[in-house]
Amino acid sequence: MNINEVNAQATASRKPRRVGRGTGSGRGKTSQRGHKGQGSRSGSSMRPVFEGGQMPLIRRVPKRGFNNKVFADIVVGVNVTDLEHCFDAGAKVSPETLKAAGIAKKVCDKIKILGTGELSKKLDVSAHAFSATAKKKIEAVGGTITVLPGKKPVVKNKMGSRKKSLLAAK
Repeated sequence: MNINEVNAQATASRKPRRVGRGTGSGRGKTSQRGHKGQGSRSGSSMRPVFEGGQMPLIRRVPKRGFNNKVFADIVVGVNVTDLEHCFDAGAKVSPETLKAAGIAKKVCDKIKILGTGELSKKLDVSAHAFSATAKKKIEAVGGTITVLPGKKPVVKNKMGSRKKSLLAAK
């Protein structure tokens, strides 16, 4: 049981308030709507951030900076210690084997091998990037390193370059 479920049974069958049933009820006359204005009318509903027509706070505060997270590569770091624990000597380590072993669980674009921990096994490691200490530790034990290429870069203005080549051919 969670704290938000404590009163679930008590409030499940609560009857709605009966407003507008005379002054003696305490909820008569304006029926909890106040006096006049937009909120007192039937069918009235406003956004929670509505500020009565004045310029909203989010539009008054100046915007600064730039964020490119949508297009940035997602890099998962794998430590040398993880390779030590999950792979036998002489094994080939690749992004596929890392995902199969459960080390790189997240969806990612690149895998980087980091140098935290010790390595005592000879491994053939292929990844998109290596830290300097990870390279030293893998090569010190007699292992090999293969740097994999990343995603292909986006070619901008494809039609422009095509037009140029067509014009050059004429």
